[in-house]
Amino acid sequence: MSRTREQPMWQQLFQLDHKDTQSLQTQLRQSLVNAILDGRVAIDLPLPSSRELARQLGVARNTVVLAYQHLVDENYLIAKERRGYFVNPDILEGRVDSSRAGVGFPEDNVSVDTVLDLQSQRNLQRPADWNHYQYPFIYGQVDSSLFPVNDWREACRLSLHVGAINEWTHDRIARDDELLVEQIHKRVLPRRGVWADPDQILITTGAQNALFITAQLLLDKQSTVGIEDPCYPDARNIFSLFSGRQIEFPVGNDGVQTDERLAQCRLMYVTPSHQCPTTTTMPLAARRELLAQASEHNVMIVEDDYESELNFVGKPTPALKSLDESHQVIYIGSLSKTLAPGLRVGFMVGPKSFIAQARALRRLMYRHPPSNTQRTVGHFLALGHHDAAVMRLSQAYKQRWELMNQALGQHMSLSSVAPAFGGSSYWVKLPDHVKAVDLEQKAAAQSLYINAGDTYFAEPSDNHNFCRLGFSSIPDERIEPGIERLAKVIDSFKN
Repeated sequence: MSRTREQPMWQQLFQLDHKDTQSLQTQLRQSLVNAILDGRVAIDLPLPSSRELARQLGVARNTVVLAYQHLVDENYLIAKERRGYFVNPDILEGRVDSSRAGVGFPEDNVSVDTVLDLQSQRNLQRPADWNHYQYPFIYGQVDSSLFPVNDWREACRLSLHVGAINEWTHDRIARDDELLVEQIHKRVLPRRGVWADPDQILITTGAQNALFITAQLLLDKQSTVGIEDPCYPDARNIFSLFSGRQIEFPVGNDGVQTDERLAQCRLMYVTPSHQCPTTTTMPLAARRELLAQASEHNVMIVEDDYESELNFVGKPTPALKSLDESHQVIYIGSLSKTLAPGLRVGFMVGPKSFIAQARALRRLMYRHPPSNTQRTVGHFLALGHHDAAVMRLSQAYKQRWELMNQALGQHMSLSSVAPAFGGSSYWVKLPDHVKAVDLEQKAAAQSLYINAGDTYFAEPSDNHNFCRLGFSSIPDERIEPGIERLAKVIDSFKN
């Protein structure tokens, strides 16, 4: 093959991005592997020499040499003396010929009937490109600049020692990583005043998974569930899959306000530390009263303690679970708000008999969360990195919390009461003539992301003119200009 024909082929086949976070060598290796497995490199023709390919791609020759050698070690390539590098035909053995050259993909018009219609549920919709917004007042995402990269890498290195790998590569069936359970038992729960034996703790893939397991174990179509209104939408949606009836209890300045209807409930879901989404904190007296009522009527309580660590003012109120003397509280927590939501590490605490059932159900669902992640998080906690991360986050979020409060006070189109203790969002009351959904759309056109509050309420209504403004992912210097721009968008509704 002549050089004039060879050059554009290899440049097209191995396109490298010098701005990519991955090294050029890694990109080249991935491109080679894809080309080999897709059958785009003939097995009887040599690859270009390292010097020639380096020239064509505009990279150092050593980059190509190392990529070739790595693929030789992985049995993708064979080095033949004086002839060069060839595709190893053995790597292609046992693969189904899946080439569909010239064949289009027909439109999938097949309808599959399902027992559940989950697409009809009202969910929070968040754009995948939220971080491209100039003013991302998004809730539930983390600021990557605050992530403890070096501390996390240290925990990862410890979990990648040979001995550790030999442990977490085994199928643990239904058991959790002992180190992680120990750290939650000794480090995480005591911060909230909760003391539990290891066999009262179960690791889950996030708090949402814990809610699903709890609902499936405790509810049936004859059960009644009590929920806050407004409420975390996915909790409401999960409970609706298993329960035939829900009772909405209004949220006031002291959190959820229960009444005599609580006696009808099998289960009551609450977020007492920072109510979702209003951010109100349930006082100690109200917590004791709720526990007394639950005990009197034999109601199980699910406490979602989703943002308890982010406390800026005074000492945090003890978790509801810490006051539970009747063993009627299922406590659910996660590391999403203090470490990273993408890790999907959560946990639940409850009576031993309940956790044993939850463990058996989890085993049928996915056996256990990934052991390597569990071990890494266990090291992260054991090294004290989580406590340090919580302190840094609290300091950073407190400053943003104060900046948000000042900005909302300056722009009188918005009405808000600062969360009493902390958290990472504000619940904002909009003017009566402004619909939150319309505001969300208009704000997006101005590179402003806000979360319309309609979905948090059990029933749609034009009277639910609230929005949720998160501040965990927006830089300090953009908060005031972002609120000012939002106020102008709201003012435009008068025209």
